[in-house]
Amino acid sequence: MKKVHFIGIGGIGMSALAQYYRDQGAAVSGSDRDPSQKVHDMLAERGITVAVGHGPENVPADAELAVYSDAVVEGSEGYVERLRARELGIKEQSYFEALGDVSKGKRTVAVAGTHGKTTTTGMLAKILNDAGESPTAIVGSIVKDFGSNYLHGDSDILVVEADEYRAHLLHLSPKVLVVNNLEWDHTDFYPSLGALQETFKKAVEAVPTDGAIVTDPKNPNIAPILAGAKARVIDYTKERVYELRLPGEFNQMNARAAAAAARVAYPAVTDSQIAESLAAFEGTWRRFEYKGKTAHGADVYDDYAHHPTAVKETLHALRAKASGKVFVAFHPHLYSRTKDLLGEFATAFGDAGEVLIAPIYAAREVDDGSISSAILAERISRNGTVARAATFDEIEQAFKTEPKAGDVIMTMGAGDIYKVADALVSQK
Repeated sequence: MKKVHFIGIGGIGMSALAQYYRDQGAAVSGSDRDPSQKVHDMLAERGITVAVGHGPENVPADAELAVYSDAVVEGSEGYVERLRARELGIKEQSYFEALGDVSKGKRTVAVAGTHGKTTTTGMLAKILNDAGESPTAIVGSIVKDFGSNYLHGDSDILVVEADEYRAHLLHLSPKVLVVNNLEWDHTDFYPSLGALQETFKKAVEAVPTDGAIVTDPKNPNIAPILAGAKARVIDYTKERVYELRLPGEFNQMNARAAAAAARVAYPAVTDSQIAESLAAFEGTWRRFEYKGKTAHGADVYDDYAHHPTAVKETLHALRAKASGKVFVAFHPHLYSRTKDLLGEFATAFGDAGEVLIAPIYAAREVDDGSISSAILAERISRNGTVARAATFDEIEQAFKTEPKAGDVIMTMGAGDIYKVADALVSQK
């Protein structure tokens, strides 16, 4: 491809794929309604210009491919650029279709599962890179060790984070498939755990006989998806426990999965190389990320956790680090997830001293009035944790004054709650 245009380039996957095409020598352009400044700056450093706002004039007439994000559908602001691409006879692909095409030409290691995909993908890419195997990596967040969500590689190995939503992972062609764990999620698309397992079962069966599936075969939610596997199954729980900078048992499991996958992808890697890489791994943006201190000396962290299990495990690790009170600002993601997993969310905040619940992040959904941040706060309170609904401004004002030195604040969620954390540490 000589010229590629990205519609919705500010998305974390889109921006990584854009960098890949730029590395391949393509002229890359992109547009977004309101791209993250962090992503915008990262793309600018790599010579990719982002048009803020959508319009037909953004689409180069001589582009060969227009890649669009999942959010760019009929009725959306960016759809006008897809229509313009069609007028010009430019081929269109969704992000996942385009990533799937890249995957076909590589020895792909895909990291899937409900929790820990991003961290595991980053760890695995770092191990292979440190060992001299030079993988290409596309990660669902900015990896601090690379300063990007994309890692340029010279070998044929592609390490990629696989998204199970709407069965997107089935576009990939992995030689090695990592399944960290499996729980019911994306409830707006999968009506049950069984429906989600069917997608993973198809992914497992598609791994070739000379490939491998790295997982926990004893996990009761994973065992059923392995029945039709043609490839060998490797139990990552047999890996040793590693020294890590990142806290929590969940990160230990991520590290063990990354280590097991690295051994499959690059059999020459040594135990010491794996251990040294994991010990040095600095983490990723919005995954238990330390932001700094408030004016009153409280430590501020931010995390992407938006599923009850991730929330519970993250707060358990935070409680172990804190000497004072744990304050949490949670930004629920999607009405469907909040409603369908309400019981699990209600018991996930036991390690917090006080929880403020921001308005639910709607994303692609419409509010039908059956669930709200106030309902979630009330259910959490029933389980003994102080909780209330609050706006972003109310959260910021409360956390600017009440938490003191020794206390910790955690902003959590897949939306833009991280902006509260940024504001708290900048106001000194």
